[in-house]
Amino acid sequence: MQEVSNYTQEVTNRISPIVDKLFKASSFYTVRLKKQERIEDLIKLFGELPPEEFRAISEHELTRRIKKLLTLEAVSGTLNDLTPEQIKIFDEAVEGK
Repeated sequence: MQEVSNYTQEVTNRISPIVDKLFKASSFYTVRLKKQERIEDLIKLFGELPPEEFRAISEHELTRRIKKLLTLEAVSGTLNDLTPEQIKIFDEAVEGK
């Protein structure tokens, strides 16, 4: 049990500073996302990896993966904020009209 708790702490210690840095660098994340919720979700996600696999991810690669996940999460709700007219324009653009 202690091993699991130590590994969770290790994952937290690597992920939290990366998320902090990305949030400071992008107001988009700050506006669209709740930082603590994202940190918790990322800890759960990366915590499912075997420790050897997680430890093998370079800092640069881990930052890249977290940035992609944050961006996906932030953008995923964007279409819900559009007016019906904006949705029509978006749909036409996607369909190539």
